[in-house]
Amino acid sequence: MAKLLPFLMILVLAACGFTPMYGNSFKGDAGLEKVEIALIPDESGVYLRNLLIDAFYKDGYPDAPSYELTVRKIDETITDLDITTQSEATRKQIRLNTNFALTDMSTGTIVLQRQAVSITSYNVLGSQFTTRVSESDAREAALSDLARQIETQIGLYFKR
Repeated sequence: MAKLLPFLMILVLAACGFTPMYGNSFKGDAGLEKVEIALIPDESGVYLRNLLIDAFYKDGYPDAPSYELTVRKIDETITDLDITTQSEATRKQIRLNTNFALTDMSTGTIVLQRQAVSITSYNVLGSQFTTRVSESDAREAALSDLARQIETQIGLYFKR
């Protein structure tokens, strides 16, 4: 019976209409290769755009994209957490917030518009160098999260 259970679960998933969002399926691909990614302002925007390019263009830059993705400037807020009795922060939080839109290039209409928010934190250490490295790592993790959110939302739009 224990060997039969995984097989039955696969049959149940197949019967419910479940299809993978990524990879090859009988309904086609996720459609991400049809999207042109516009420039995003600032250093964080360049990093985010590079992450999106890596995620969207598995087989190279599209020849004739049908959609354009525009991402607004990323708003960053750093908040002090865990304040000591000497009024020093021992932990900080980074909050990244942006809006993005997917535009059909043939009609010029916005077909998808969403907000993406990512929050992460890092330790404030005794050394300025290690604190800077921690902050940079936390920022990159938050930007990776924003890229995953954008990729997921656009992939879901094309799979609807």
